[in-house]
Amino acid sequence: MGDIHKVAEPDHIIKDVVGRFPCRVLWSEGRPCLEYQGEEDVALITEYVRITYNVELLDVFFTAVESLPVEP
Repeated sequence: MGDIHKVAEPDHIIKDVVGRFPCRVLWSEGRPCLEYQGEEDVALITEYVRITYNVELLDVFFTAVESLPVEP
């Protein structure tokens, strides 16, 4: 009898999120920080991680920050 939710390694979740959403990972003192494009994106990412992996976003990432707009 298999579990629907496998416990995934944080590294796997991070790679999956970065490959699927417009975001990137910044490393701070060896801890992953999610840099996202906008509030809508982080809401989608949070929901995806919760549904797919049954963990909270901040259980995987140390923190999440919105990226700064690029100056022209």
